[in-house]
Amino acid sequence: MKRKILVTGGTGFVGGALLKCLVTRSDLQVLAWIRRVDSVLPVGAVPVPVSLNRTFAAGTQVEGVDTVIHCAARVHVMRDHATDPLAEFRKVNVDGTLELARSAVASGARRFIFISSIKVHGETTLPDKPFAADDSPPVPTDPYALSKLEAERGLQVLAAETGMEVVIIRTPLVYGPGVKGNFRTMLRWLTRGVPLPLGAVGNKRSLVALDNLVDLIVTCIDHPAAANEILLVGDGEDLSTSDLLRRLASALGKPVRLLPVPVTRLEAVAGFFGKRGAYDRLCGSLQVDISKTRSLLGWAPPVGVDEALRKTATDYLERRHA
Repeated sequence: MKRKILVTGGTGFVGGALLKCLVTRSDLQVLAWIRRVDSVLPVGAVPVPVSLNRTFAAGTQVEGVDTVIHCAARVHVMRDHATDPLAEFRKVNVDGTLELARSAVASGARRFIFISSIKVHGETTLPDKPFAADDSPPVPTDPYALSKLEAERGLQVLAAETGMEVVIIRTPLVYGPGVKGNFRTMLRWLTRGVPLPLGAVGNKRSLVALDNLVDLIVTCIDHPAAANEILLVGDGEDLSTSDLLRRLASALGKPVRLLPVPVTRLEAVAGFFGKRGAYDRLCGSLQVDISKTRSLLGWAPPVGVDEALRKTATDYLERRHA
């Protein structure tokens, strides 16, 4: 009998890639929790509509679900116009997550995999002082990160009360085919040949390729050592912003124009214009220690950075010329 795997966020960046991977497995029946009945899903994925109270709608074949993989979330918003951003994040990322998890317990689910964020640890690290999975206490600095941490803690309480296994995966920036946000902005800059004042930036940042994240999630479906653990994920190679831009430009087949503006000057300009957050994302370090994930699961990122950048760049160029 096929095991049932339920994925949320199946029309999103991570969830969509995960669905495409899972539907190739002959031993799984893959269910996709969707908000819109016209959602486009990979062939082989069974749609499960959301009910009005955010749990499973009646008659949607959720009994006997073995594993729930929760990718859906209200994501970090750069210009949030909500009157109370924390309340909005909690409504989706905390209340919605825990309601889903309780429904999973009632459906007999064995394991609940929660895709969280490295931002629960904070926004930046000192060079060569990466965040580790068991660092305590986490120090979230914005409403999104706080909501993710609160969801994690609620899931851990539920696991202790019910026996359902919870796996928490904290991710840094995820990139790959179809990436949006700041990463796509960098692709646009490089494609257009925009001169960038980032040639002197020597920070270190951890990223994770979409293929590597999906591979870890799939590993966590069955691995016994993943039960009730917090795991960090990354590519295993940290890059400075300037190195990332050079390697991404190479993947695009474009020259890169990096101006060696001193970092202190960039920081001063960012502070003057109220862009400290943008400065931190471009010039600050944020490193992730994945040694626990490696040793506990015997896992290693299957895709190297340059290969992942090539796939991302090729997809961007194909979409741009479509």
